[in-house]
Amino acid sequence: MTHSIAGRSTLVAGALVLILSVAIFAGVRFGLLLMIGLGFGLVLEGLRFGFAGPWRAMIVRRDPSGMLAQLMAIGIVATVALPLIDASGGELVGAEAPVGWAMIGGAFVFGMAMQVVLGCGSGTLVNAGSGNPIGLLALPFFAIGSFAGAYHLIDWTELGALPIIRFTGWSGVAITLTALLGVAVFFLRQAAPEHRSIPRRYLIAAVLIAVLAIANLIVVGQPWGVVYGLGLWVAKGATASGMDLSGSAFWAASGSVERVQSSLLTDYTSLTNIGIMAGAFLVASWRSGGLSQGMPTLPMRAWLATIVAGFLLGYSSRLAFGCNVGAFFSGVSTGSLHGWVWFVAAFIGSIQGVKLRPLLGLEARS
Repeated sequence: MTHSIAGRSTLVAGALVLILSVAIFAGVRFGLLLMIGLGFGLVLEGLRFGFAGPWRAMIVRRDPSGMLAQLMAIGIVATVALPLIDASGGELVGAEAPVGWAMIGGAFVFGMAMQVVLGCGSGTLVNAGSGNPIGLLALPFFAIGSFAGAYHLIDWTELGALPIIRFTGWSGVAITLTALLGVAVFFLRQAAPEHRSIPRRYLIAAVLIAVLAIANLIVVGQPWGVVYGLGLWVAKGATASGMDLSGSAFWAASGSVERVQSSLLTDYTSLTNIGIMAGAFLVASWRSGGLSQGMPTLPMRAWLATIVAGFLLGYSSRLAFGCNVGAFFSGVSTGSLHGWVWFVAAFIGSIQGVKLRPLLGLEARS
């Protein structure tokens, strides 16, 4: 018991020191952002809340409870965020992106790949932070894919896209909540009789995630995102190794050049990503034997599929302007039409991804 108390005290102290160090060396705002990221990780891992798993539950077992909790969290954020953005005079911005062919295709591929590795953007970070071998293998390839997808992003967008369409202010809140309610009713009608309620842990998680997402918007001035930070890590490594990124319209843009040259401690998305992994690590370490998951016995094709799917997660999410967090959660909650289109395309892709898993040796055939 003494060892357990000492170990857990060390974990808490380590987290506090990490937050304080960032606040001292980078600024209070960045320390707060790391704390928000830690909060995301603690909730996602601690309450077993995510995106890929609940989507799979709906597809396989007709259990919409996790998806309903996601919709609830999005609705809470939208009710606060849309009026705030409208009244901010440009200080706060939403997760805006155009609907285009590359975006739709990217969302479809992302939905398929996330079911292969059972992790979206935030889910892969949580899985890696908690010591899951699949997550640990997928994460670096996710980052490489994010970098590569951003490198080619401008070329892909030339396939054609609509102008950005957003629902703003209180009318945007009404439209978004009505649409969320409609989707919730649709999934409830498909639900198996034993899965027509939301577990208490999901309700708690939905509220906490919503509060953290609102805090992220206020502190940073932009919604919660994941994918950009992962690609930035690889861009920094590529630049440090002498790679010339001037051939990419994305990475050669002034904003990207500035971020590549700046400290990770001042990059918003990187800090929340680091916080998510650290939060998941804290929860897994706190639990008895949380990090001793062991290596699963899988055929070689399953490990190769994880590598390929990890890369596709990163690449496709750049084309789709985000993952479940940046495109779906943040896009819908800040009124962007592309978030809804992303959701439909990614869910159809997820259905295909669920079918792929047994073929790739990642689970027994049903």
